[in-house]
Amino acid sequence: MDIWNEHFGEDRRSKHRFALQRELRFKVLQNDRITATGSGQTVDLSSRGVGFEASGLKEGLLVELSISWPVLLDESCPMRLIIFGRVVRASRRTAACTIDRYEFRTQARVSQLSPTVRIDGTLRRWADAAFRDPKPLLVRA
Repeated sequence: MDIWNEHFGEDRRSKHRFALQRELRFKVLQNDRITATGSGQTVDLSSRGVGFEASGLKEGLLVELSISWPVLLDESCPMRLIIFGRVVRASRRTAACTIDRYEFRTQARVSQLSPTVRIDGTLRRWADAAFRDPKPLLVRA
């Protein structure tokens, strides 16, 4: 099944992508430290990957995405979807990454003016495992 995608060209994936535009923040991890951060918006989401708007990313980078989730927990608590993956495609304004690991986290009700950039234990453990067992960049489903 070949589908043309305006952001990434010919689509070779077998998983259906859902058009979902949500605010996101990302961190790039290299050599056990965060080397870049940024924000953008999701373009689409599937069970195996995320397409998103972001500049300055390159194929092969390990990233953590923090995506605002559209559904509230217990109808009152905002949630974020945290995704750990590897950039598999990147252009000047868009990128796509795999979903190697994900989790949902509750989100603070009041946003901080200047969030602290840190490497949490989950990100570090996932990155260590990703470096030990690198996956090929081109994944065909």
